[in-house]
Amino acid sequence: MKLAMIGFGQAGGKVVDKFLEYDKRTGSEIVRAAAAVNTAKADLMGLEHISEDQRVLIGQSRVKGHGVGADNELGAEIAEEDIDEVQGAIDSIPVHEVDAFLVVAGLGGGTGSGGAPVLAKHLKRIYTEPVYGLGILPGSDEGGIYTLNAARSFQTFVREVDNLMVFDNDAWRKTGESVQGGYEEINEEIVRRFGILFGAGEIQQGQEVAESVVDSSEIINTLSGGGVSTVGYAEEEVEERSSGGLLSRLRDDGDDEELDSAHTTNRITSLVRKAALGRLTLPCEIEGAERALLVLAGPPEYLNRKGIERGRKWLEEQTGSMEVRGGDYPYRGAGFVATVILLAGVTNVPRIKELQQVAIEAQDNLDEIREESDENLDELVSDDSDELESLF
Repeated sequence: MKLAMIGFGQAGGKVVDKFLEYDKRTGSEIVRAAAAVNTAKADLMGLEHISEDQRVLIGQSRVKGHGVGADNELGAEIAEEDIDEVQGAIDSIPVHEVDAFLVVAGLGGGTGSGGAPVLAKHLKRIYTEPVYGLGILPGSDEGGIYTLNAARSFQTFVREVDNLMVFDNDAWRKTGESVQGGYEEINEEIVRRFGILFGAGEIQQGQEVAESVVDSSEIINTLSGGGVSTVGYAEEEVEERSSGGLLSRLRDDGDDEELDSAHTTNRITSLVRKAALGRLTLPCEIEGAERALLVLAGPPEYLNRKGIERGRKWLEEQTGSMEVRGGDYPYRGAGFVATVILLAGVTNVPRIKELQQVAIEAQDNLDEIREESDENLDELVSDDSDELESLF
């Protein structure tokens, strides 16, 4: 699937930068064009792979290149005012060569959480290609203002895109991990999962063709209908043999000549279950997911149609959905066999409900603090103010 990716804000820019690095490393070529938009000049300068002419600094007249300070209302206003500057970068994208737009943003800050929904709305108004969002939720320990930003941005963003894929930092941060190290690992997880998902069906010169092809139309159909999506992932390592062949845990130890079909099928089904029931990008109950897509990637000798069909059937039973698509993605030299599962239209998401409740409480607290602050200021200056004359 060929994507035009636009990173909005600090987190969005870093993730798109990481996608470009993944593309160069794996040769997947899913990023047809990339741009980064920010109100903070330093964040744009820190990017490594997005070309400088595709880094757009907005809001210079308002914030002088210093960012919006976690004020996502200001971020949205600046995005509206400077949308023509963003469009200037998009104009250089060969839109006829892309299957969809992907707007990536952290939802807890100011620029991305405010500006990404504005950009998505603008793109949908102008282009016929689908516009997807990839929103990154802040950790619950990052503070009330970031939670409030995320809740407001989420409910706006999800209405402006054709589908909002979500990654929840809260489910991925490790105890005692440094902030920098934590975010780098999180970005790697995002890119690995979505990279295999979007890379499926892109056949390079000399590469094996899949038995059950997954192409961009399967992904688009799975994401159609709007709502929220999450992605599951599981992998098994593949080891090199001294003879130069591949020896995998997916293979029967007693069978050195051929992969045992029944054994391989069982292992594939096990991988599918691990992916669906393990850590999702947005933790949720998979029952009730409206649509699903299963992609099995790895060396072709470890993939079989029967395993994929059994995995797809199991997913149908677990989700209750009749719209479950599946296929394989032959991927030599990866060193692993991986299963990626896209669950679209999920609704039973405790984290989102909790986020909204905490945000409502944070909003109430902010209103109370502002009222108290006004009263305290009046009290501070009113006692003897009658005896003093104001300057104007």
